[in-house]
Amino acid sequence: MASDSVQVIQYLVDTRPLWPKATKTKDLENEAARALALLTDEEKTKVLRYYFVADAKMSLTSHLLKHWVVARYANVPWWDTKLTRDDKTKPVYVDPTTGKQPVAFNVSHQAGLVALVAVAGYSTTKENGETGKGEEVNIGTDIVCTSERRTRDHRVIDTEGWGKFVDMHADVFGRGEARYLKGDLLSTQPGLPSLARGDEITDFKLRCFYTLWCLREAYVKMTGDALLAPWLRDLEFRRFRAPVGGLEFGQVREEEEGREGEVVMDQEVWFRGERVVDARIVMRSLGEDYMTCTAVRTPVRKEDALGWKVGPFEFLEMETVLGDAEARLG
Repeated sequence: MASDSVQVIQYLVDTRPLWPKATKTKDLENEAARALALLTDEEKTKVLRYYFVADAKMSLTSHLLKHWVVARYANVPWWDTKLTRDDKTKPVYVDPTTGKQPVAFNVSHQAGLVALVAVAGYSTTKENGETGKGEEVNIGTDIVCTSERRTRDHRVIDTEGWGKFVDMHADVFGRGEARYLKGDLLSTQPGLPSLARGDEITDFKLRCFYTLWCLREAYVKMTGDALLAPWLRDLEFRRFRAPVGGLEFGQVREEEEGREGEVVMDQEVWFRGERVVDARIVMRSLGEDYMTCTAVRTPVRKEDALGWKVGPFEFLEMETVLGDAEARLG
């Protein structure tokens, strides 16, 4: 059976107000020196290689969160949170003494927000009473912002048409998904006002488009494969719908869940013509423009992950991350 101490972890960091005096990436060497000091030399180089400072801040935060979740939830000293890559090149932490992964994690970032999802404390118990390896849990996440590329998207759609816009991205969708986006979308998706016209219709189509993108990205990241996986077009989401935007952007208490946006979990996953029920997939909106998806599965006992509560996300302050890290430097 599954461990009773399982924790499903979901955090968001808003990097937009961080290190405000850094107007160029190179400025982070001084303005974010405290944070950069917590990374390896290789990670620092990757962060400072970004041309735009906004991208560098998201990269810096992503690196910190991966180490932070291992340090905190696996109780590992900061400099012992050495990350490696599994056979699918996905970043992982493997306990050198047990060979297990005490924390499975994934990160995503878009338009200034960085999302971290993780599962800690999961194990399976075999018939002989032995505890199985913690890596028998897979997790993936994605975050999208429907307004970040709105001007560009509208320009392409106005010039080339909606069908051409979808075709430009058809290689990352399932065979039936592109047809659906170009055909039955408006007649089957709820939420479009009856009197909607022009840009309002285009925005609705784009919200559905990015919902499907987010679902697929989170699921594929959960499996550990890239968007160029040979089976990618055999994967198809059906009966999905775009979550309604929220009333506010910010931290919402669990009992108030819904004010930040709608949560949707009734989409269907199909693979090569057969329905697959192997993962807990939670799609949610965050305020008006952002949407996140988390996908988690436990391959040995799929019912474990299917029963977990996933969310809501909690906003995490950078000062908390840095303080925790520095306390674990040893």
